[in-house]
Amino acid sequence: MTQRDAIFPANRHALYQAHGYSAAIRSGDLLFVSGQVGSHSDGTPEPDFGRQVELAFDNLRATLKAASCTFDDIIDVTTFHTDPENQFATIMAVKNRIFSSPPYPNWTAIGVNWLAGFDFEIKVIARIPEAA
Repeated sequence: MTQRDAIFPANRHALYQAHGYSAAIRSGDLLFVSGQVGSHSDGTPEPDFGRQVELAFDNLRATLKAASCTFDDIIDVTTFHTDPENQFATIMAVKNRIFSSPPYPNWTAIGVNWLAGFDFEIKVIARIPEAA
């Protein structure tokens, strides 16, 4: 059986402890990252939607870094949106800046009606580089 190792960013936010989950799990050469939201270090949501998306990607970057990964190592993305039609342009602007050239990761976007006070969440699967 493959070992599962919990991964946490250096400055993990309060949500991990409050809700009892790991930021990511390393299993073999794969990293399964829990949904990252635009939270401040105390776990509260960023009220500005554009900034909330940026902060979710910042939190994702920190979790990837803790496992010696970058955005280039991501192979699969799932995002959750509370108002996809009205949020799409804002999210795409950030996505296109971060994933600016092919090959792009797989991407599934899901509209939801509740994200515990947040309006955007991103979870990913990444391949951990051999040197890590």
